Amino acid sequence: MAKKICIIIIAVVFLLVPASLLFRARPGESVALIRIEEEIRESKSVIERLEKARENPLIRGVVIYLNTPGGAVVPCQEMVDEINRLRDGGKVVVASLGIIAASGGYYIASAADRIVANPGTITGSIGVIMELPSVEELTRKIGVEMRVIKSRKYKDIASPFREMENEERELLQDVVNDVYNQFVDEVVKGRGIERDSVLKIADGRIFSGKKAKEFGFVDTLGSLKDAIAIAGDLAGMKGKPAVIELKERKIPLVIRLLSSIYERKNVKLEYIFRP
Repeated sequence: MAKKICIIIIAVVFLLVPASLLFRARPGESVALIRIEEEIRESKSVIERLEKARENPLIRGVVIYLNTPGGAVVPCQEMVDEINRLRDGGKVVVASLGIIAASGGYYIASAADRIVANPGTITGSIGVIMELPSVEELTRKIGVEMRVIKSRKYKDIASPFREMENEERELLQDVVNDVYNQFVDEVVKGRGIERDSVLKIADGRIFSGKKAKEFGFVDTLGSLKDAIAIAGDLAGMKGKPAVIELKERKIPLVIRLLSSIYERKNVKLEYIFRP
């Protein structure tokens, strides 16, 4: 009688509990999924998730899904540093490129162990741009004149209220070139491609995932599902890895509103002390 009851209980469990929970990967054989799906302006939220993956002993691999046109330089560099810490700690990192993973998006991907892209993914755009508005003609037409008091010669470099001097343009070009070379260095280091080969196509152009594979900028053509499977294989997992998606921590609406008000009140202060 007791044996029959046990059989019935086991049968009910199999019927009610999803198979994915019964046959999921063993502890220590999980893959974390982290999504970056917007223009990159800050790194805090992504780094928090990367740190969780690094500190969690149950996670052996991380898949970073990139669907972004890029963004600010420093946040991308900070993410790359954290990815390197993950890899130094023995975690496998695979980048999965979505609809678009260009410029800073590819910069981040280049730090991964493997890069997976769809054939139609828009990627590349290896380069740096600095866009500076000019309202000199407008202020002249409406009769507005800016009077500037500055500590040294270049403190108002790139001012939108006057024409840029050649010497100032050269200084800013040097900054752009320096950051560009940092980008190229990261691609050379991450992809193991000769610098001259990278420079041939690192001129800001975009290309498809299929072309990126031909150039050696992508390892495999495939989807996010394929990237997860590859992460599992690289980490030596047996069977289908369990996926733990690490989502961005949501900030309460009240805090976002207060933050927005604070930023508006401090626009003038930030403008005066701009770099």
